[in-house]
Amino acid sequence: MTDFNASEAENDGNDDLYEHYRFVADKGQQPLRVDKYLMNKVENATRNKIQKAAKDGNIFVNDVAVKSSYKVKGNDVVTVLFEHPPYEQLLVPEDIPINIVYEDEEVLVVNKPAGMVVHPGHGNYSGTLINALTFHFDNLPNNSSNRPGLVHRIDKDTSGLLVVAKTEAAMTHLSRQFFNKSTEREYVALVWGNVEEDSGTIEGNIGRHPKNRLQNTVYEGDDADRGKPAITHFKVLERLGYVTLVSCNLETGRTHQIRVHLKHIGHTLFNDERYGGERILKGTHFSKYKQFVENCFKVLPRQALHARTLGFEHPQTGEMLRFEAPIPEDMESCLAKWRNYSKHVIE
Repeated sequence: MTDFNASEAENDGNDDLYEHYRFVADKGQQPLRVDKYLMNKVENATRNKIQKAAKDGNIFVNDVAVKSSYKVKGNDVVTVLFEHPPYEQLLVPEDIPINIVYEDEEVLVVNKPAGMVVHPGHGNYSGTLINALTFHFDNLPNNSSNRPGLVHRIDKDTSGLLVVAKTEAAMTHLSRQFFNKSTEREYVALVWGNVEEDSGTIEGNIGRHPKNRLQNTVYEGDDADRGKPAITHFKVLERLGYVTLVSCNLETGRTHQIRVHLKHIGHTLFNDERYGGERILKGTHFSKYKQFVENCFKVLPRQALHARTLGFEHPQTGEMLRFEAPIPEDMESCLAKWRNYSKHVIE
């Protein structure tokens, strides 16, 4: 996706422009300025950048260039066009090492390190897993978003397992498994607070946060039908006083699902900056404790989430394959500190 930050010349027509965004307004869309409409749709886009794009003639409604004051109505087709292709389409293969857990002619299972973005997008046009995959493998099939080999994804600062399709048949078969929720995906997460129930299920529609477009949220009450259905099953693995280690199994795969669902029940992921977990949410006010937590943050400078287990049916043989990636060193070091702290300090 573009960042709306290019200094494009004004265009009289759109023959030589590339489509970066396309949105079809809902049938019941109330009239809303197009700059505000796009603010709600495009992650990380500021109103100033959107207004500049409109001024430069890059925002169209029903194939006609519009000003930022244009009111979007039901069924309007809103597009953003620029003279350059979307950056994620300018995919450059890069010689980046990949930790391959399993490989055959059809599929590839990768253990992604924390800090690696899965696919190019806003602000991350190189150094991604797909940049690495396209260097090491030829002719990977494109998914519906033109992303080679990609069947599913995990967040940048989440570590763990991903399956990659090497053939068109594998892409179709695996995508159907994820759609039908027949895959097995288990994550381990360190969360703030003592999770009282030994196990449980969190259900709640997840959608974009109305006030913070970088976050998702659970919709409930009168808004319960907004967003998309999401189900997370959890089980306590270890209680460590002010934090708890839990295992989460996904029945659905919404963006930030575990992070959003666990925050919703009052247990934000440890050091999850986007959702407020980088602050001390449980514990004492003693300076020694604050220093201890700061040291934990330094050891684990990301959200404490790891995709540990992945299971799926092999697209060719039909065999059920299961893989497990050990908890990585940064997360284990943090857990070791909490185990020692809870053993010696918390009664």
